[in-house]
Amino acid sequence: MSESKQSKAGERDPLTERIIRCAIEVHRILGPGLLESAYQQCMAHELALERLAFRAQATIPVAYKGTLLDCVYRIDIIVQDSVVLELKSVDSLSRLHQAQLLTYMRISGKTTGLLINFNVSRLVDGVNRLRL
Repeated sequence: MSESKQSKAGERDPLTERIIRCAIEVHRILGPGLLESAYQQCMAHELALERLAFRAQATIPVAYKGTLLDCVYRIDIIVQDSVVLELKSVDSLSRLHQAQLLTYMRISGKTTGLLINFNVSRLVDGVNRLRL
């Protein structure tokens, strides 16, 4: 990943830590194996309980050569207008999932993203922080 970097374990960001705590709570209650849509609804509920502002299924228009096209990207969740969340429920995360999150971060102008895979036995093993 030449244009991005994964955050090191020692780096702490209070906002992403709060978001991860919300995800851990969702995972603790639901466990692995559900559809992404279920985790997204529960994440929205946890973020609201945490009093974090967010937009679920945030639409970002596609611009091409200065023209807005008749298509949009749909971002799972944007928290506090600064962190992009891409939620997954897959056997394993791939570079394609990371590329998807990086694209969402780039087109939305956000520099921080969390790629969260809920289909793991311990959620901490399914969390990747990315920065542009």
